[in-house]
Amino acid sequence: MSSTWSPSSWRSFEAKHQPSWPDSAELDRALKTLADQPPLVFAGEARDLTRQLANVANGEAFLLQAGDCAESFESSADSIRDRLRVVLQMAVVLTYSGGIPLVKVGRIAGQFAKPRSSPTETQGDTELPSFLGQIVNDIGFSEAERRPDPQRLLGAYNRAASTLNLLRAFTSGGYADLRQVSSWNREFVASSPAGERYAQMADEIDRALTFMNACGINGDTVPALHEVDFYTSHEALLLNYEEALTRQDSLTGDWYDCSAHMLWIGERTRQLDGAHVEFLRGVQNPLGCKVGPTATTDEVLGLCEALNPEKLPGRLTLIVRQGADKVTEGLPPLLAAVRDAGHPVVWACDPMHGNTYTAEGGHKTRHFDDVLKEISGFFAAHAQEGTWPGGVHVELTGDAVTECLGGSDGLVDGDLAEAYETMCDPRLNGRQSVDLAFRVAELLRERA
Repeated sequence: MSSTWSPSSWRSFEAKHQPSWPDSAELDRALKTLADQPPLVFAGEARDLTRQLANVANGEAFLLQAGDCAESFESSADSIRDRLRVVLQMAVVLTYSGGIPLVKVGRIAGQFAKPRSSPTETQGDTELPSFLGQIVNDIGFSEAERRPDPQRLLGAYNRAASTLNLLRAFTSGGYADLRQVSSWNREFVASSPAGERYAQMADEIDRALTFMNACGINGDTVPALHEVDFYTSHEALLLNYEEALTRQDSLTGDWYDCSAHMLWIGERTRQLDGAHVEFLRGVQNPLGCKVGPTATTDEVLGLCEALNPEKLPGRLTLIVRQGADKVTEGLPPLLAAVRDAGHPVVWACDPMHGNTYTAEGGHKTRHFDDVLKEISGFFAAHAQEGTWPGGVHVELTGDAVTECLGGSDGLVDGDLAEAYETMCDPRLNGRQSVDLAFRVAELLRERA
């Protein structure tokens, strides 16, 4: 890997999982238009997130990274609000239980692209390009709908901009007030079959808020109780889109990918000699990298050296996705190797992607028990190695979908068809997500 980097140097490397755009001239025009647009986020915001993630790397905070598997251009304002609400609900539970700050990062305002195991899909006698996310093509199965369309890159930018505007309004305009979020959790407790299990914690949170208010500590006197820091992230899959939104910071001269505060590299594109590692090593955003069950210690250490050679705390998050039955055996050697090499990474657990299977009815799904089992194994591995289990990374929605089995409502195979709405991978619904937060909170309490 050359020491010379530029926003376009990735083009000299193999770039996997890129669309086959049918018209290169049309693509170039779209990218030129995209490069002339204002940044979606700012370098200073990305630096703030790096500082907060440094606290996670030091064991002084916890990361909650959550959102949709693949965002839709058609998501309503209500759907975006409900996704944010679930993340805030989870955050207040985790913050109270752990007694430490929570860093909140959404898979939102940019998670439009998805890698697929095959470049084509066959239905009957018809073979067409696979659906790669609405930034590339459409989920409908026709030749016109599956044609990669460069104009969708501009649509993704515009959609991300409007989503960001909405998120900024919600997180600073009172919607994220701590007492309001606590009341949402109270509603969850009251209606959940597992409500009695969680009632004690909810009561404690309410009493703490009442005490603080009586002491004059509220949203009027402490803005942090009235608004929250909320950051965006997505997988940096389409490199020409990411390059077009990369800007040089006028204050520092450093390069930032201004499509999101945090970018990550997926399990399928983390090759050390690949284009994705080459591109992201040169931008100064906080970065993530998925680490699956086949990752070796040499590969993980190589990623640490390539993406964070200066060993800056908060710069790199390793997002483990090994599977419920593999994490307790496969993770400890990686934890030990990274710790012994002195790399100050954030370790986060993605309990979703290693636990996907096809149910009897044909729906791709995940079981809540497997999700929780992998998180529990993640915590156990860190306890074994004396390292900090820094966070969780989950796919969820605020909508009342039936895509994942189990949880406090006990969803079974026959329930999946009732509201199976995902465009790609199965997501936890709002109730399952809050349920998971309470379970993770118990693990944090045990760790404390």
